[in-house]
Amino acid sequence: MRYLIYLVISTLLVYGLPYSTAQDDFFDEELLLKPLASGHVYAYFQFTTLWEAPNNVQTFQHSHLFPRGLGEIIGRHKVDELHISLTEGLWNYEKWGYPVHDAGSGAEIFAWFNKNVSNVNNEWKSLTNALAGLFCASLNFVDSSNSMSPEFSFRPTGIVKEPPNSSYLRYSSLPREIVCTENLTPFKKLLPCDSKRGLATLLNSAYIHNTNYHSLGIHFRSVCRNAGCTKSSLELRQTVSLVYDTLTEATQDWSIRKLFGIGIKGACPLASLSNVYIDMTSNETVHVYQLTPSPNTKVTSFRGGQQQQLAVYDIRTYSNRGMFNIAAIYTTPKTSSVTYPSVLYANRYIIGYGQERGSLVTKLHNNHWQSLDVILLENIPWYLPVYLHTVKVICNGQQIKPLIQRYMPGRERTRPYYLELVLRLPPHSVTKFSIELDYLFLKWQEYPPDANHGFYMGPAVITALLPIARNYTALPLDGSTITSSFNASRNGYLVQLRTESLLISLPTPDFSMPYNVVCLACTAVALAFGPLHNITTKRLVLKNVTRNWKKKLLSFVKRLTKDTKDKTD
Repeated sequence: MRYLIYLVISTLLVYGLPYSTAQDDFFDEELLLKPLASGHVYAYFQFTTLWEAPNNVQTFQHSHLFPRGLGEIIGRHKVDELHISLTEGLWNYEKWGYPVHDAGSGAEIFAWFNKNVSNVNNEWKSLTNALAGLFCASLNFVDSSNSMSPEFSFRPTGIVKEPPNSSYLRYSSLPREIVCTENLTPFKKLLPCDSKRGLATLLNSAYIHNTNYHSLGIHFRSVCRNAGCTKSSLELRQTVSLVYDTLTEATQDWSIRKLFGIGIKGACPLASLSNVYIDMTSNETVHVYQLTPSPNTKVTSFRGGQQQQLAVYDIRTYSNRGMFNIAAIYTTPKTSSVTYPSVLYANRYIIGYGQERGSLVTKLHNNHWQSLDVILLENIPWYLPVYLHTVKVICNGQQIKPLIQRYMPGRERTRPYYLELVLRLPPHSVTKFSIELDYLFLKWQEYPPDANHGFYMGPAVITALLPIARNYTALPLDGSTITSSFNASRNGYLVQLRTESLLISLPTPDFSMPYNVVCLACTAVALAFGPLHNITTKRLVLKNVTRNWKKKLLSFVKRLTKDTKDKTD
């Protein structure tokens, strides 16, 4: 009897408690596949967990689908909203348009803390240390020296009961962070079905980390549960963004099995929604292809005057068919082309020569027929002192004045330089922002082991509200409410762009000098110590040397004769 009880308890602990449909938490899994005009294929995974916590108290002790490991960290540090991204590669906004969730290269994290937090800096440091252990990332290197509190660029995306105060916001980026399998494994463990069932089975590290761009995202917030927002829910959205280059393949066709190395083996049993969407907006206009098998339904929407058509596959209807695959077969040759340029994109680079002074330049391209208001956030490390009076914003040869400007000077080894500008970009224009900076000479202990490789500078963040949805990507469930807002009209479409991460070459001392000094000192000591030791410890004794050449010649002849005889025998 005891063995039976032990077996039942062990089974429940391994496979989870039985899920009751009366519970107040839900899980959805979605996959969007979008052929891009450049010939690439954009794959976006979204795993959403909604939980109506009792009395909206974030204790995270008795949830069924919400991951307790992450929940306890959020509750312990009193976080109202959290966004984490781990990205490898650079998103090409000019050719690929805009992703569902944008992220800069490396690691990026920002969080809104509760108003009851007395010391935000201590909670921020403890939060990043805990998340570093959970996701096996280097988030423990986030501290006050690379963190800031932007005033305009980041706004709460969840429920806000009172005007947000940026003093409770912390933002930081680690552009040198490398994304690998050690980050993907704990990411999948947060899912209710892990990677055993559902769309998560497609997350194979061998096919993910070989893409042109891959990004993991964790997004936590509070959302409204109904239209009147009388009830709220806690939402955890886990995202994976991938970009595949299909032009290098022998065949132009692509499929789920070809992209991920495996088909879909049914839906997650705990998922209330398990769909695969194929964006067919560019079909029959750029690249003509046919989908096999035929989709369950097709959804057409109009966003900002732009028509979007999606083919929807309900994976739950294919669960009884074994391994399921969706293939796109092209009927015309597939070539790289750009149909509509992106409305807004940016570039960033460093100019100057030498390792003493330089300039940071950011170019903003506005391809729209009317002016756009954008927010430019520059996160400049403390070892690159900048001069505010050298700020220049030039468009079409004329200098324009920012609408709003926020600046906080950096402090060595304490905080970075914070600069935030609100700019109005003229139509069909290229606006260039530049600021002069110096290269600081660091202490020798502050250089990394590969000091001559250089230092990475995080990307600039550009925030804008686009009036049209050209190259804009979104899923049918936008996350604002549980009801679908896919066909809803908007006054604008919020996008955030990240520029390139820059590699800065600081003045670096010759780290081979200590090695040379040690070798020279050791050689000098050896040469000086050896003769002195021999003179002081050894005794000089005269030796008698015989000069009888006849005896020497006779012994030499005998020795030679003996050797010849031995060889003959």
